[in-house]
Amino acid sequence: MERYLASIAEGFEYKPNYNAAPMQYIPTIIAGKDGNKLGALRWGLVPSWEKYDKIGNKMINARAETLAEKPAFKRLISSKRCIIPTNGFYEWKKEGSGKRPMLILLKDDSLFSLAGLYDTWIGPDGNKLSTCTIITTEPNSLMEDIHNHMPVILNSDDEAEWLARNNEDVQSLLSLLKPYQASEMRAYEVPKEVGNVRNNNEGLLKEIG
Repeated sequence: MERYLASIAEGFEYKPNYNAAPMQYIPTIIAGKDGNKLGALRWGLVPSWEKYDKIGNKMINARAETLAEKPAFKRLISSKRCIIPTNGFYEWKKEGSGKRPMLILLKDDSLFSLAGLYDTWIGPDGNKLSTCTIITTEPNSLMEDIHNHMPVILNSDDEAEWLARNNEDVQSLLSLLKPYQASEMRAYEVPKEVGNVRNNNEGLLKEIG
């Protein structure tokens, strides 16, 4: 809350999550009328015009390179941006026929901001569902060894600009979506149990080897 000058959205209760997965509710920061709010959005975007909410599990990421062209995303850039605060994310590194799970974090283990978009879908019963997607970009030199994309980590100086409700300058916003400095990040292998979302404990963060 201090980091983002945020107040807690109604009904939000924070719990540590060591293995966040698509279709789960994850902490997010949105600029409300009365300042930034810390709340939860379901991970996996359901566009407001979509007929069914099942599409969410297919829309967990949005590529920065094609954001301005995809109908589900382009109308959200100017008005529905969010930050997903985290202190680490997992990625699977392919090696031969196998894969190893890696945890990627900042060298100082601090909190950082993933750039996201959100939307609100209203079901046939009138119930509202608010969902988000995490924006990805080209990998930096640390990540290219692990995966061909990485989530957009915003520079802390750019967080306020990304969240600002009155900022509709799409080109300026798109220019913030670049690979984070590899020199400020580190990665290490973690237990394979992270591959099962039912496993959710601090042991998943343990360094292997």
